[in-house]
Amino acid sequence: MTSTSLHHDRHDPAVAPPVIGGIDHVEWWVGNARSFAALLMSSFGFEAVGYAGPETGRRDRVSHVLQQGRIRFVVTGALGPDSPISEHVRAHGDGVKDICFLVDDAEAAYAAAIARGAVTERPPAIDSDQLGAIHQAAIRTYGETVHTFLDRSAYTGQFAPGFGPAVLPTPRGEAVGLTRFDHIVGNVELGHLGEWVDYYREVLGFDQLVHFGDDQISTEYSALMSTVVWNHDKVVLPINEPAEGRRKSQIEEYLDYYHAPGVQHLALHTPDIVHAVRTMRDRGVRFLEVPPEYYVDARERMAGIDLPWAALAELGVMVDRDQDGYLLQIFTETVCDRPTVFFEIIQREGAKGFGAGNFKALFEAIERAQAARGNL
Repeated sequence: MTSTSLHHDRHDPAVAPPVIGGIDHVEWWVGNARSFAALLMSSFGFEAVGYAGPETGRRDRVSHVLQQGRIRFVVTGALGPDSPISEHVRAHGDGVKDICFLVDDAEAAYAAAIARGAVTERPPAIDSDQLGAIHQAAIRTYGETVHTFLDRSAYTGQFAPGFGPAVLPTPRGEAVGLTRFDHIVGNVELGHLGEWVDYYREVLGFDQLVHFGDDQISTEYSALMSTVVWNHDKVVLPINEPAEGRRKSQIEEYLDYYHAPGVQHLALHTPDIVHAVRTMRDRGVRFLEVPPEYYVDARERMAGIDLPWAALAELGVMVDRDQDGYLLQIFTETVCDRPTVFFEIIQREGAKGFGAGNFKALFEAIERAQAARGNL
C-alpha cells in the first residue's frame, strides 16, 4: 500500500496560505476513459464539453471534459502500458487523481504552499495556444492524490490548451439537475487522520469545521472517525480513518482494494433531490437501500418540517436537520469495479452539517453491501 505520510519539515506560518477560489475540476484516472465518461453522461446527466488526445496533439493519453452546472470532471485514460496512468489504474483501479483548485496566481499559490510545508508534485508551468495560457502547479496530498493550482484568467478557450471540441455525443434524457461540488471525502489509514488535518491546516490554511468520533459513526460491527476541513468558503474536504471494530469497516475495505489512501466519495449538490434521484434511477443508477423502518424514526426527528415523505421513502432519500435547517441525501453504490468510489447526492435547505442523524442507517446500508461482497 502506498504510504500516506509526507515529510514536510519546513513550515513557515509567516507566509500567508494560498488563496483558493473553489474547485475548478476533478480529474479521474481510469482504465477506459470513453466508457467511464459515457457512464457519467448516460447515468448522471453530464455533458461532454471537451476532448484531448492524439487528434489534438496528445500522444500518451486521452481526456474527456464533462460538465453539469459548476461540476466539471476530466476523465483520463492512458494510450500505452508504460504510462503513469496505466500504473495508477493497475494499482488502484479507477479513481480520482486530482482535486484541482482554482486560483488567481498559480505560481504564488504553489510558492506559498511549498513554504508552508507542501511536497511538490509538479513545479509551475504554462500551457498556451492561440486562445491564451493557463498557469498551473501541483502539490501532493494523501496517497497518490494531488491538488493542482490552476489559473485560467488569461485563457479564453472553453477548458485548456491541447483540448478541442467534445467527441462524445450527448445522451438523450431528462436533465438531472446537479449543480456544484458540495464536499469531497478522502480515506486515510488508521492513526493518520490527525496528520492530514494538520497538513491541510499548515499548508493550505484550512480549518477544522467539525469532527466526528467513533462513538458517533459506528454500528454493531464497525466504526470510523472523520474530520471535516474547509477553507471557510467553497472547498469542504472531510477526511476519514477507520476505528477499531468487531469487523472490517468500509474504510478498511476501501484501503484494501484501492491499495492507498484516496478519494472515497464526491457529494454533488442539487436543488431538487426528488427529481434528481428519480431521473438518475430512470437512467440506471443504483443507490444504497435503507429499510422502511428508517422513515418512522426520521419523521419523528424531522417533526415540524413539511417533506414529501412518500417520495423520499420510495426513492430511499435520507433526511437530517441541524440548528440552521435541514438536508436530504442519498448515496450511490460504488461506480467502479473495485468497491471504492461512490457519489452522494445532497440537497441543503439551510443545514451546514453532514447528516449525522443518518450515520447509523447509512453505515448499516454500506455494511449490507460489504457483506454481499464477503468483505464485512
